[in-house]
Amino acid sequence: MNDLLKTISIPIEGMSCATCAERNARALRQVPGVKEADVNFGTQKAVVKYDPEVAGLPALADAIKSAGYKAITEKTTLAIGGMSCASCVERVEKALQAVDGVILASVNFATENATVEFIAGEVTPDDLARAVAAAGYKVIATEGEAAGEGGEDAEARARRREYRRLQRKVLAGALLSIPVFVGSFPEWFGSLGRLNNVYVLWALATPVQFWVGWQFYVGAAGAARHRSTNMNTLVAVGSSSAYLYSVAGTLFPSFFKSQGLGTPMYFDTAAIIITLILFGRMLEARARGQTSEAIKKLMGLRPKTARVLRGGQQVDIPVDEVGTGDIVIMRPGERLPVDGVVVEGGSSVDESMITGESMPVTKQPGDEVIGATINKAGSFRFRATRVGRETALAQIIRLVQEAQGTKPPIARLADVIAGYFVPGVFAAAALTFVIWIIFGPAPAFTYALLNFVAVLIIACPCALGLATPTAIMVSTGKGAEAGVLIRGGDSLETAHKIGTIVLDKTGTLTRGEPAITDVITDGWDEGEVLRLAGSAEQGSEHPLGAAIVAGAAERGIALEEARGFNALAGQGIEATVAGRAVLIGNPGLLAGRGMRLNGFEERARLLSGEGKTPMFVAIDNNPVAVIGVADRLKEGSREAVAALKKLGLEVVMLTGDNRRTAAAIGAQAGVDRTLAEVLPDGKAGEVKRLQAEGKKVAMVGDGINDAPALAQADVGIAIGTGTDVAMEAADITLISGDLEGVITAISLSRRTIQIIRQNLFWAFFYNTALIPVAAGILYPFFGLLLNPIFAAGAMGLSSVTVVSNSLRLRRFKAGRFKAAKAA
Repeated sequence: MNDLLKTISIPIEGMSCATCAERNARALRQVPGVKEADVNFGTQKAVVKYDPEVAGLPALADAIKSAGYKAITEKTTLAIGGMSCASCVERVEKALQAVDGVILASVNFATENATVEFIAGEVTPDDLARAVAAAGYKVIATEGEAAGEGGEDAEARARRREYRRLQRKVLAGALLSIPVFVGSFPEWFGSLGRLNNVYVLWALATPVQFWVGWQFYVGAAGAARHRSTNMNTLVAVGSSSAYLYSVAGTLFPSFFKSQGLGTPMYFDTAAIIITLILFGRMLEARARGQTSEAIKKLMGLRPKTARVLRGGQQVDIPVDEVGTGDIVIMRPGERLPVDGVVVEGGSSVDESMITGESMPVTKQPGDEVIGATINKAGSFRFRATRVGRETALAQIIRLVQEAQGTKPPIARLADVIAGYFVPGVFAAAALTFVIWIIFGPAPAFTYALLNFVAVLIIACPCALGLATPTAIMVSTGKGAEAGVLIRGGDSLETAHKIGTIVLDKTGTLTRGEPAITDVITDGWDEGEVLRLAGSAEQGSEHPLGAAIVAGAAERGIALEEARGFNALAGQGIEATVAGRAVLIGNPGLLAGRGMRLNGFEERARLLSGEGKTPMFVAIDNNPVAVIGVADRLKEGSREAVAALKKLGLEVVMLTGDNRRTAAAIGAQAGVDRTLAEVLPDGKAGEVKRLQAEGKKVAMVGDGINDAPALAQADVGIAIGTGTDVAMEAADITLISGDLEGVITAISLSRRTIQIIRQNLFWAFFYNTALIPVAAGILYPFFGLLLNPIFAAGAMGLSSVTVVSNSLRLRRFKAGRFKAAKAA
């Protein structure tokens, strides 16, 4: 069933606090077929896992709409070629509707146009064109704004429009509120006090209340329709109370004087509250935009055009038009448009923006290349193998976006509290009003109203809602920059609790292929031994033979053609090279031919004790050398293990090798513990046994043979290859295959959880400390009351403080083995 589930990220417009996010999440979870739904207030997105056979995107968009918000969508019109009858219309519609992210597709046979509505950022024009082509038709032209050039931009445009609208309203609010404030205190401003006319103040405050602050009323009304409350409700009720009280005082001054209340004049309070809160939201929106900088950087890596061979000619085309199998031509300094395999030429390619590896990588025919990387020196041609949404870059962006939409367990308490927060604040404000009415000094009603407003205004569920998602956004983005893809908030939180890390030997600690480590001779020239042995082994398919051939080639030794090659099962090989009989194999092979090993046995035992395989070489029936072959440690493995131990982790090596070989390699790597002779299907059991000892275990493997163990571990960390970035069994994927990524992942997790805890502490402390102050708890002791204007400023500052603290994660460094020091 899980194989049928799809995950989609839906940008949402209109959310203003954590309560809004929780309402959207509840609405989405109620849609039949939805298995999981998380809404991130920080990113303003929902990440939904659903069964497409049961739940469709229209139902998800309708659920968001029913909650009082709007999914950000785009529309585009495609001119379709090749339709000849009404059945063609149905076929094209079905093909377009099947594209992930498409909400609705409608094809008009008369105009030969298709109108497609889709989730912004989830669909590109190339996706639609390929779907139409697969159905047997052709997209002739595209009208309107589409994703890729437009889809993700559509969401960005919506956010920019909202930010500019806030800017305009804050400016208008300030221009109107300042005269209201000046006129409200004529004794402070001398000649400017002429503004102290109640009707002038009323006229200036009204547009602030009902135009600048209109969004608070819209949000509050939307929540009321669903029998709920949110941040907008607090602001609308609080500012309206001050405004309407002042209007009543303006229209019926004699009534208030007869009650001993004086003339209530709090237009300044209402106007400045609205302006300050909008100013806080504007700063918050700007800071939130900075938290997604990493995603923007990744999106900016994709080049706009590609140079391909078409009809024997070199042509520049939009990158969306590059198809699988196209031959792409690269010149020095250019960025690769898509993924592929080199077919001609060679160069060095800077892959740091994808893998985090700083050194350029040499590329020759047959090597894979990754889109968005930079060709440094040479010119080459490559065949496109992954385009559009299938490229490594597109998959990385998608994984990071999904991770940013998830919530770790630490966020759930904040979500529960945020759900009850606004009703709780209303209860506290009502209680404050009642207490001041009963026990407050004259004029009790005025004191009661001002403190009621202060409590409503100072409460800040936004800080609670932003505490976790903003930190998750920044940290997952920083991880992606370093070649570490974190699948979700759960993985990020669990990683900081890890006490034991299990490293699969082959391909993780070691290179995964045997290589020559020692050549011990009885006086023969080492190069001559390798020339004869390497030439003889050219016909062998055994990995140990391939290691000798590769070792000779690495040393620049020219090999000759061997004759009479014969593979001796379980023993070795024999062949004739340049007229000399060459025999390579185990001691039994040589002894069976009547040869004495001339003291090589002791040297072979020493090699075996170091975890190496000894291979005896005889020339013309005389033993002349023993060659040691072993799977060598990767460069930096020993340093990585040392850095992991500095983080306080127990490092365990898991391998199928015999105990002696495993112990030798474990000692070289410096691990704490070695688990040897473990078959592939027993790896998950070993992880389970470690967990049974009460340990939190992370497993690091290649993500293929190790999939069961990766799934069993508390955190599964898969070593990728630069293009294989979607390993389902793993919680974290290291694109570069460098163990430094493990250090980065764990250090980043620890730093992120530290920031989240700071944010939550601040948010809880702020609300628990200042709500009582706003209610007037200090008045009996010090005669101090909190002016609602200062309450509004403090509320805005609270959200900005939380987001700014999360932005400190942008300074996280993942340099070579330096992350361990930063944790």
